[in-house]
Amino acid sequence: MRRQIQQTLAIHAFPEWQPGLVCEIAVAADQGCVRALGMPQEDSRGRHWEQQMSDVLTSDERSPMTEANPRQNVTFPSNGRQAHGYLNKPDRGSGPGLIVIEEWWGLDDHIADIVDRFAGEGFVALAPDYFGGRVAHQADAAAKMLAELPVDQAARDLAGAVDFLLADPDVTSQALGVIGFCVGGGFALQLAAQQDDRINAAVVFYGVGPAVPDQYRTVTAPIQGHYGEQDAMYPVDQAKAQERQIRKESSGSVEFFYYPAGHAFHNDKNRLGTYNPELAALAWSRAVAFLKTNAQ
Repeated sequence: MRRQIQQTLAIHAFPEWQPGLVCEIAVAADQGCVRALGMPQEDSRGRHWEQQMSDVLTSDERSPMTEANPRQNVTFPSNGRQAHGYLNKPDRGSGPGLIVIEEWWGLDDHIADIVDRFAGEGFVALAPDYFGGRVAHQADAAAKMLAELPVDQAARDLAGAVDFLLADPDVTSQALGVIGFCVGGGFALQLAAQQDDRINAAVVFYGVGPAVPDQYRTVTAPIQGHYGEQDAMYPVDQAKAQERQIRKESSGSVEFFYYPAGHAFHNDKNRLGTYNPELAALAWSRAVAFLKTNAQ
């Protein structure tokens, strides 16, 4: 079932806002603007977030949001309607199940590549597409997509993906692992809180956004977190507060790692200059080992 993914050049790393941050979002056809109030932090190169934002929104390679998504290759019932996603399986055909949750850019080549990489590690991996096939290549389009996303519906789509994957005869595990990035990291935490023992491991890369749970008392799965110490949009003190809350309220084991890097340091399509290949490789190796130990 393995297929190659055609890589395309796109912007994939503009940071999302964090829970509790007051945000103003304005989107226009000819000019994008996303302003986060009360955030004076600078990135590792001393650039204020406004400069980072300007770099993204004035990119020469801005491209429009697309409605059709050729990466979708499976359809499954969810909440009385049809949801879609991208599924890949290991060469041997079977393995433990894993949900991969997209960033605010949608089901893009980067997320499809992560699914393929996990299939190469032996997982039956599924990336549910809760944006309905839309992909954004610029920050204002991504902000518009997220602002229009019904979070409850997206959570139900993810629950439908859990049902779908657990029913797949090629899935050898009785529960599923989940990994999410940025906004998808928030949804990964929410899925762990909602699905109880049907999620056996959760990995979160800089988990932010509207889906981050208010409480973790229903989380039974082990959780592993990866956060940047120089993240201008999700400061490390807030990440550590999230860690403390998870440790206090959840019943599973918790391990968080902090890296001398900015937001989206794992995303190799990062146009903000925060991608760090060495730290990304380290975080990836930790995530894969964690999932191979717990998501079985």
